[in-house]
Amino acid sequence: MAKPLSDQDRRKQISVRGIAGVGDVAEIKKGFNRHLHFTLVKDRNVATPRDYYFALAHTVRDHLVGRWIRTQQYYYEKDPKRVHYLSLEFYMGRTLQNTMINLGLQNACDEAIYQLGLDLEELEEIEEDAGLGNGGLGRLAACFLDSMATLGLAAYGYGIRYEFGIFNQKISHGWQVEEADDWLRYGNPWEKARPEYMLPVHFYGRVEQTGDGPKWVDTQVILAMPYDTPVPGYKNNTVNTMRLWSAKAPNDFNLQEFNVGDYIQAVLDRNLAENISRVLYPNDNFFEGKELRLKQEYFVVAATLQDIIRRFKSSKFGCRDPIRTSLESFPDKVAIQLNDTHPALAIPELMRIFVDVEKLGWEKAWEITTKTCAYTNHTVLPEALERWPVYMFEKLLPRHLMIIYEINKRHLDRIAALYPGDTDRLRRMSLIEEGDPKRINMAHLCVVGSHAVNGVARIHSEIVKDTVFKDFYEVEPEKFQNKTNGITPRRWLLLCNPGLAELIAEYRSPLKLLNYVNDEAFIRDVAKVKQENKQKLAAYLEKEYKVKINPESIFDIQVKRIHEYKRQLLNCLHIITYYNRIKKDPNKKFVPRTIMIGGKAAPGYHMAKMIIKLITSVGNVVNNDPVVGDRLKVIFLENYKVSLAEKVIPAADLSEQISTAGTEASGTGNMKFMLNGALTIGTMDGANVEMAEEAGEENLFIFGMRVEDVEAMDRKGYNAQEYYDRLPELRQVMDQIRTGFFSPAEPEMFKDIVNMLMNHDRFKVFADYEAYISCQEKVNNLYKNPKDWTKKVIRNIAASGKFSSDRTISEYAREIWGVEPSAVKIPPPNEPRD
Repeated sequence: MAKPLSDQDRRKQISVRGIAGVGDVAEIKKGFNRHLHFTLVKDRNVATPRDYYFALAHTVRDHLVGRWIRTQQYYYEKDPKRVHYLSLEFYMGRTLQNTMINLGLQNACDEAIYQLGLDLEELEEIEEDAGLGNGGLGRLAACFLDSMATLGLAAYGYGIRYEFGIFNQKISHGWQVEEADDWLRYGNPWEKARPEYMLPVHFYGRVEQTGDGPKWVDTQVILAMPYDTPVPGYKNNTVNTMRLWSAKAPNDFNLQEFNVGDYIQAVLDRNLAENISRVLYPNDNFFEGKELRLKQEYFVVAATLQDIIRRFKSSKFGCRDPIRTSLESFPDKVAIQLNDTHPALAIPELMRIFVDVEKLGWEKAWEITTKTCAYTNHTVLPEALERWPVYMFEKLLPRHLMIIYEINKRHLDRIAALYPGDTDRLRRMSLIEEGDPKRINMAHLCVVGSHAVNGVARIHSEIVKDTVFKDFYEVEPEKFQNKTNGITPRRWLLLCNPGLAELIAEYRSPLKLLNYVNDEAFIRDVAKVKQENKQKLAAYLEKEYKVKINPESIFDIQVKRIHEYKRQLLNCLHIITYYNRIKKDPNKKFVPRTIMIGGKAAPGYHMAKMIIKLITSVGNVVNNDPVVGDRLKVIFLENYKVSLAEKVIPAADLSEQISTAGTEASGTGNMKFMLNGALTIGTMDGANVEMAEEAGEENLFIFGMRVEDVEAMDRKGYNAQEYYDRLPELRQVMDQIRTGFFSPAEPEMFKDIVNMLMNHDRFKVFADYEAYISCQEKVNNLYKNPKDWTKKVIRNIAASGKFSSDRTISEYAREIWGVEPSAVKIPPPNEPRD
């Protein structure tokens, strides 16, 4: 294994976390050796690094289980209102280090592993990321779980245990190539299968009208097997549960076939049922109306609601006999948060259970359902909104279709009574969109079936009320709220940036940093931490990418999914412009830059894949031009994921948040960079607006059109040619891309990008080009003055407190779920209970 950290480095790490107790260290060594021994007794004589990782993971897990059991006991006895966060994505990343930090075990583990002659950081690198998400929406769910546990809420995350998460991205000859993410290949030490809670989920069939009301019959049954992952709060002994469902075929699956003798085929066909939880759909902000995806959405909802109702009906710990019979108090004990429209079927499914199974009247069932459910909207892009064809529901979920029609009828009757004769309003507000095919608008279903609807940044929540849900807002303005997103400071500061965390801890809190903004020693310390992080990343990139980069250069970073609205192309135009300026005046002094761009493109998104190819092609030319030297380097960060973000973000100087105003609902990467001491270059979009408000607009590099300017331009018409004709530098850049300067072997390669930018660019890249380039010059000028740069950094870090997910979750708790965050520390397993 690689040589352990130097004693000096280890002392630095330990000082931020406090000294480990001798007893803790001895206990961890003992646990580690025990787990290692059983691994080796079973299999082999020689331990591999992976054996060491698993031994440590199991040792740390041992410290979780007592707290986990005790937390669940505590909830059953106190019977608090429970929060259920339903999401098709949980982008968790790695678990080991986060668990050690939240349990207060990191020092003890570090010391124990060091004494055993191993390197903790090297073991941490062996863990696979749990990549069960695409980007912001899935990572937000992961931050929320951390905050809900830290705030002592009785909360559960519910989702799907995908066998294959987001694909691994390889770059081959400059192009993205996808590889399956077989993250469970070596097993997952953090999950516990719970076959005793396996539940049936029904599909297909037909609806029979009986004397007892409609009955859904002749269905195909698939079993949902729960896998539980512990979610520890920060040093409060609370351990909540993330329950992910896996699809399993029942033993009699397809054995009708047995009668005609094809037993082998019947068993092989079990795979078809189990495909439901096979793979995460890799689209971000794009709706792909595939039947398998609709099955996934119903699968997670149907299993979860049965589980919630079982738990509601029983209340003594470990007892599964139902003791609550009235559902009247359901909304007082159960909150369900829908993370986007993906789990929208919770609304008709809850109605089906209440009406068909529990035999409630429609009005009472609807009252309970709407009081229980709340919906978070994550995007206003029309191509991202889920609109399922009615014919798919007819086939897959016939009873739910009937229920949705009834919900819609009653909803439209109410609107018609409020606005007599306004048929256009009825059309706009219907849950069913007429056309060929007819479609169900899932966002409308969510708004009608929830008691609260929220956007994820102030500007986004206003856009939601003014545009996508304008008609609904006019009818029920009290339903609409804002909950600006946040990030967990455990993973995004303590874990990934211990040097900065220690500095902040010395000065007691981020807000207090403002008192030291002119303190020479503090300015020096902040700059030193950043420089060390940059050197560490430079060494990593040199090892991984074989590129030597200048740690004195500006680390200019844009990491996020590749999408036209996020405007990686605008960044690309700046790179080429800067390159051209260096070439034009090679003897002039230029501020050196290393520009890093990373992110995955959805496999079917042609333009996004072309954008990656353009970035890598520009990098090829720039990085190999001797005239440029180390003044400009372009690196495409392959396979961007949570664990890579943890390395990249602490080293950033400049954070690129350059979406067209009005398109990025919030962004959360922007907050991670701010907390870790990067300055933001960005548009007034998403949470950037509130970041500028908190830190002072003069402490960010804000440029470009505001939402009002974009709207005005939409009315007037955007003409790219106008900018091409007027701006010589832009014209030169576009001509280089068009004529094959960056693709000499295939001059036409980027014609689709050029054609899009010139003729149908929905996101108006050229309209912000001039402002962006001049804003980048301001960046260069400030970077020449390190002290002033660092003062702005300090002001940003000091203002980042609002963007903690603890604040976000406290607001959801009080204003949507009707629960109060609690500072109560559950006694640890080794102390007697009250």
